[in-house]
Amino acid sequence: MSKYHNFMQRPLSRREMLTICKGGFGSLAFMSLFGATTFSCSRSKTALDSSSNLLLGPHHLPKAKNVIFLYMDGGVSQVDSFDPKPRLAKENGQDPRKKFKVDATQFDNVGKILKSPWDFKQYGDCGMPVSDLFPHIATCVDDIALIRSMTSQFPEHTNANYFLHTGSGLQGRPSMGSWMTYGLGSENKNIPGYVVLDGGLIPPGGLDNFKNGFLPASYQASILRAGPQPVANIIPKENVPNLQERKLDFIKQLDDKQLEALGEADAIESAISNYELAYKMQSSIPELTEFKEETEATKKLYGFDSDDPHTRGYAAQCLLARRLVERGVRFIELTCPKVSADRWDQHGDLKDGHEKNAHAVDQPIAGLIKDLKSRGMLEETLVVWTGEFGRTPFAQGTDGRDHNPSAFSMWMAGAGIKGGTIFGRTDEYGYRVIENEVTVHDLHATIMHLMGIDHEHLTFRFGGRDMRLTDVHGHVIKDVLA
Repeated sequence: MSKYHNFMQRPLSRREMLTICKGGFGSLAFMSLFGATTFSCSRSKTALDSSSNLLLGPHHLPKAKNVIFLYMDGGVSQVDSFDPKPRLAKENGQDPRKKFKVDATQFDNVGKILKSPWDFKQYGDCGMPVSDLFPHIATCVDDIALIRSMTSQFPEHTNANYFLHTGSGLQGRPSMGSWMTYGLGSENKNIPGYVVLDGGLIPPGGLDNFKNGFLPASYQASILRAGPQPVANIIPKENVPNLQERKLDFIKQLDDKQLEALGEADAIESAISNYELAYKMQSSIPELTEFKEETEATKKLYGFDSDDPHTRGYAAQCLLARRLVERGVRFIELTCPKVSADRWDQHGDLKDGHEKNAHAVDQPIAGLIKDLKSRGMLEETLVVWTGEFGRTPFAQGTDGRDHNPSAFSMWMAGAGIKGGTIFGRTDEYGYRVIENEVTVHDLHATIMHLMGIDHEHLTFRFGGRDMRLTDVHGHVIKDVLA
């Protein structure tokens, strides 16, 4: 068996399943008595169903069962957050072209060298430097592995977002959350395995950042919002007897007719699956998004008592993410709140924009890490924090920073991560990586490794080729692993 054929090209349709399984329903019923609801994490890569090539579990024993992906939309400035560069202060206001080769920028507006408006201090037993933008996250550095040598292949938001989310700068590929749920399944039958929490800003590139691509449609993300109406139309209309049941019966009739006419069709099979899941969500989602059982101390930890409504909003997202992890959701992504500044994309007014964005997310993120840790959940939950690229060390205009894909910082915490670690190095200006370059493919390979997946083996046959999230690239970043 080729190592690139460990997975089915597509899931079985209902009709195919009935044809193949026939008399196996007794065994299925027996398994259900033991609560078999998901793939077993204890199974090795040798546990294959020889008749279908379907992998029954991870390739190796996983460190993480769930991922919380904190996406910082727009590109946080590395030299103003986690990568201090004293030389910027010494040469503030000087022409960067006289100091180093300047690459073409997104807007071709290269100003003077711009020092960071924020001071850096060392925190934790590891002494990791963090700027004053993140005083709360700074208290968690002993649980964080900081990577200062991230790079991207794209200097523009849309393509960089596709690249970060799907491993390709082009539209149409499956997102990493889709790959995770395709490879590992879900631990909850009533909630989607891949959830995106909409904080108010869908990133450039739109919902295609979260789509299933060529994977079956049931693996695309479900969009949830914190609040009384997390999913549109999730609450049935009142005073209309049996309205929902009649609608579902009618839809089923239409689907059955289509299947009879066309045979197996992923779109129809996925639609049926999604309708069934939506029906289950009507009872599970309202309970999930109500925080009545959470203590006031927990809410305060996340920042529910903040004077900033954006902090309160992101606090609700982070707390909801923890509750989703508790319910077995495999991959959760949080998008940024819509503060008055344009995401983290400060081409001007850097100080005001970055401070507003940081104030919105800093306390909730630190609260999330501490809450997970206090509950013993951080050991099995991987928390990832990153944007799509970094910023230049010189000004765009007088007080902004342009896009910089040649170097940026990101961090991970939790399951399998060596806390208090700094990996990679940039030059004296924070402009280019000079040691231990890390690519987006390397990041994806590392996340998958921690989830028990060999990124070279998780493939899907499409267009005559065995496709994977990392394409033909990617290496696990072993130096940040515990």
